[in-house]
Amino acid sequence: MDRFNVIIIGGGPAGLFCAARAASRSKNVLLLEKNASCGKKLLVTGSGMCNITHSGSISEFFTRYGDHGSFVRPALRSFTNDDLITFFNTRGLPLITAEGGKVFPGSYRSADVLAVLLDECRDNNVDVHYNEPALHAKESDGSFVVTTPDSSYLSSHIVIATGGASYPATGSTGDGYRLANELGHTVTGIAPALTGIISVEYPFTDLAGISFEKSRVSIHRAGKKIKEQTGDLLFTHKGLSGPVILDSSRYIEPGDDLKISFLAGFNDESIKKDLIEKISANGPRQVRTVLSEYALPVRFVRRITELLGIPADLTCAHLSKKDRAALIAFMTAFPVTVRSLCGFEEAMVTRGGVSLEEIDRKTMESRLVPHLFCIGEVLDIDGDTGGYNLQFAFSSAFMAAKSIDPQAR
Repeated sequence: MDRFNVIIIGGGPAGLFCAARAASRSKNVLLLEKNASCGKKLLVTGSGMCNITHSGSISEFFTRYGDHGSFVRPALRSFTNDDLITFFNTRGLPLITAEGGKVFPGSYRSADVLAVLLDECRDNNVDVHYNEPALHAKESDGSFVVTTPDSSYLSSHIVIATGGASYPATGSTGDGYRLANELGHTVTGIAPALTGIISVEYPFTDLAGISFEKSRVSIHRAGKKIKEQTGDLLFTHKGLSGPVILDSSRYIEPGDDLKISFLAGFNDESIKKDLIEKISANGPRQVRTVLSEYALPVRFVRRITELLGIPADLTCAHLSKKDRAALIAFMTAFPVTVRSLCGFEEAMVTRGGVSLEEIDRKTMESRLVPHLFCIGEVLDIDGDTGGYNLQFAFSSAFMAAKSIDPQAR
């Protein structure tokens, strides 16, 4: 069997970056990629434009990973968003910050990001084997044996960087969970994340494409509110999407009830007071006209009043207290029951993965198996939309490479 100092399984951004950083004259590195080429999922990231990270202080990132902010902290501090920007800038690919803080390659092409990573691996003599999936991994006499359809390889270090289970057409099919489990690790329940929801009795199919800024979405389960988030909301043909839904999806389960406020900057009491004042001051005007002053789309206002049975020509003076109360409830706590999350084919990332309790957050090394490392999305980490997942992929890869070889570049 051929022997390598490091075997990295998976040729996505985490695997490629880790391989390039770990490779040196004293460390020969093998990267195993199941596809005919690396980075297939990276190429479709951000519709092919590759939102690679986010701007701002790295400390602001820690709240962007659900309940796992403390785990990601050491990795993000060891290789920050500024470090990542510098890495690509100095290699001839300038990164730019778009509105909202999202950071993209200046070319807006994922292929250019991938090209830099592949060049780094080539320049550092990483041995990349394509069309060679890792079928099994086991310990043997202080080394690891990795078996593929073509051969078996020995190594003193192994890095699982296979990603999650989202976008399976790109080869991201959860292989790393099986390999980690073979080596004794626990894999928490996986599910789609950064994905939309399909709702029960959805009344907005023909309004697909309408969006709302700074909507408030609260998640209720068994009558109890478990989470609330604010962000932009989007109607789709079959349910809800947009950043507020994508970022909330890690908490959502089928059967949950969502309550949606479509009015930015208002809570239940303030909108009630404001609406009552507007109705009282605009008796001769139509209810629909007054509602449109809240910067709500006209078609949405028409649909809300239709659902409540409010006639199109009804004036504010003739709006009953009962209909007014129903109108306030619809705009501040519109009820949606979740039928299901959109599947792995649409989900940007995977929630769940290799248990964080079994990984040293300061090195990315297994607490159970010395010299085994897990990085990127194969871990039970999923960040918000906006470049946070790719940043963690690079940061965790950097930390693993430095742990394997303190002289890693």
